[in-house]
Amino acid sequence: MTHDVCGPGTIGIFQREFGREARVWNPDAVVLTPDHYIFTEDEKCLRNIDLCREFARDQGLPHFYDPGTPSYSGVCHVTLPQHGHCRPGEVMFGTDSHTCTHGAFGQFATGIGNTDAAFVLGTGKLLVKIPASMRFTVEGVLPDHVMAKDLILQIIGDLGVDGATYRAMEFCGSAVEAMSMEERMTLCNMAIEAGGKNGIVAADAKTTEYVRSRTDASFECFVSDPDAEYLSATTYKAGKLAPVVALPHSPDNVVKASECSDLAVTRVYIGSCTGGKTTDFVAAARVLKGRKVTVDTYLVPATDEVEQDLKRETVDGMPLLDIFRDAGCIDPAPPSCAACLGGPHDTFGRCNTPEVCVSTTNRNFVGRMGSKDASVILASPLTAAASAVTGYITDPRDFI
Repeated sequence: MTHDVCGPGTIGIFQREFGREARVWNPDAVVLTPDHYIFTEDEKCLRNIDLCREFARDQGLPHFYDPGTPSYSGVCHVTLPQHGHCRPGEVMFGTDSHTCTHGAFGQFATGIGNTDAAFVLGTGKLLVKIPASMRFTVEGVLPDHVMAKDLILQIIGDLGVDGATYRAMEFCGSAVEAMSMEERMTLCNMAIEAGGKNGIVAADAKTTEYVRSRTDASFECFVSDPDAEYLSATTYKAGKLAPVVALPHSPDNVVKASECSDLAVTRVYIGSCTGGKTTDFVAAARVLKGRKVTVDTYLVPATDEVEQDLKRETVDGMPLLDIFRDAGCIDPAPPSCAACLGGPHDTFGRCNTPEVCVSTTNRNFVGRMGSKDASVILASPLTAAASAVTGYITDPRDFI
């Protein structure tokens, strides 16, 4: 998989090393998904999309999700599972660090650079060192106010951003088994924020039901051997977990949301591959129904399917979109990565001034969402929505 940020570089290296007339090794196994810098007037960003479009046409790639056409979907990491490209037992490489999201489907999925991606395009092969595994078992039932985002932030806070460097992070236990596929995606999505090579959840009946509803392709499920060796094994009690946030400027700067109630915010951002799925918007709507936001609150659905779900899905019989509009949120942007990666100056939701932004995204590095003077605070959709109501970091237990 590649997209509009890394696609042109990957294509250039492929054509340099294999020849401008070379063909990719398997068109059906290549997914090209512009999603990062698309709804903009920036000519250089739009040129990136043109290069991807030309390559997809010349190579006859069947899985090109073209912006501005009915085939467009949205953010790559949500597009791929929704369109049946994520299947247990397979290997997926993507030119994006959050490709580890797809480990939620019981596959080995990891991010690679443009040079490696060009080699895969030409050969269908890549030399990869097998990572040692770290097992994270979460037992019990997650409280109603705790989401997968809180769990993975807690794990990252405990490990540090380098605590799982080049390791496979395996998530298991009754609490993980009870998670929806979208929540498992959130869990695996941020494995890279602990330095992980990949995150993975063993495929089960819930996985196969989701995958078979999206594709007719065959696949094989694998689970860890009973005597498998792990570099480390950590157990969390689900009932003891609490809503947390990651304060600027690192995903491991984790504290309980209840300890930051005096920290004022100027905007809230709900979106991205991590926090822009249907499940995430349902969670936010649970808090916002019947309430008003006090700060600018931006909504960016990850894909067109999620965008439609804002109209179809309800909370207590009320469509999500109506809940957000009644609460005073800014109307949703078209599906894309939008401000998660900063983007051009006309990017929806971009932090252009010294904002303090509570975001459901995955990184809060300096300048990540635009201005280097902005502060980004990572949180679950529940915590983000609660903070939008009060204008301060707010534990969602205040509303749930």
